[in-house]
Amino acid sequence: MSVVVATGNAGKVREIEAALSGLGWEMRPLEGLPLPEETGATYEENAALKACTVALMGRTVALADDSGLEVEALGGEPGIYSARYGGRDSDLERSLYLLEKMRGHTNRRARFVSVVILAHPDGRVEAYRGELPGTLLEGPRGENGFGYDPLFVPDGETRTLAEMTLAEKQAISHRGRALEALKAAHAPHTG
Repeated sequence: MSVVVATGNAGKVREIEAALSGLGWEMRPLEGLPLPEETGATYEENAALKACTVALMGRTVALADDSGLEVEALGGEPGIYSARYGGRDSDLERSLYLLEKMRGHTNRRARFVSVVILAHPDGRVEAYRGELPGTLLEGPRGENGFGYDPLFVPDGETRTLAEMTLAEKQAISHRGRALEALKAAHAPHTG
């Protein structure tokens, strides 16, 4: 099956391709099709908006995700606005903005959430969700990953997501968990 990955984020494309490599699907980048503005109120709505738009316009199967970081002390911020938090333009600027907002907070609990939508051109939609709980640091560590990865230490770990290899991160990440559920639903059945 040929699947268009409906994102402009190269980091997400790498993670999705790596996670789904065992399915034998041809993963294609988004080319020549516009992504709609994320106007949904939930991760599910935003991912469906992207995947369904690409599936219908391109007459192809499309995969999209929406994900974000939810910080307890900030009432769930940045949430669905993680990629444009505080109107900042880069991962570094958004991370610094988050650290500034966290100043003085002792509760550093947070979780990453990801919803992956697989949309078919006939209108069928499949949804898969993954979460990763953890703690925010007071400053970044690590060179890998993207977004808030350098600030986030998953429960049970001592390293940030940015200090892990892609394979290590994929094995535990919120997106990895959502993609694993998708992969399990599409794995060839034997017996």
